[in-house]
Amino acid sequence: MPKKSRRDRLPGDAYSPQIHARFWLISEDQHSYLGVGKVRLMELIDELGSISQAAKTLNMSYKRAWTLIEEVNQLGPLPYVIKEVGGAGGGHATLTDAGRSAIAQYRAFERDLQAFVTQRTAAITL
Repeated sequence: MPKKSRRDRLPGDAYSPQIHARFWLISEDQHSYLGVGKVRLMELIDELGSISQAAKTLNMSYKRAWTLIEEVNQLGPLPYVIKEVGGAGGGHATLTDAGRSAIAQYRAFERDLQAFVTQRTAAITL
C-alpha cells in the first residue's frame, strides 16, 4: 500500500486547497457535541435503517456506533435516533425529527463555513 502524502494526512475536511478545518456544535451544558462523524453516522442510519449497517459502511465497530448514538441522544430533550433491539429480522433504527433537524443545522453551518472560506481564501498568499 502506498504511503499517504502529508497533504492526505491533514486533519479536517478540505474547505479549500489552503484550509482544512473541523468544527463541532457543542451542547449548552458543554458536555456533548455534534461533529461530522456523528452527523454522517446519523445520515447513514436514516438511509439504511440500521446502526449495524451504518457502522459497517463507516468501517466502525458496532459498539462504537452504539456509543456515539447514545451520546447524540443526550444532546437535546428528545432523542435523535430511536433503536429497536433484536428480533427475528434483527434490530432497526430510525432518525427522529429532532435528529433530522440537528443534521440540517449542522449541514447549514457547514455550508456557511464553506462560503466564508471560499471568500477568504482568495486573499491568502502563502
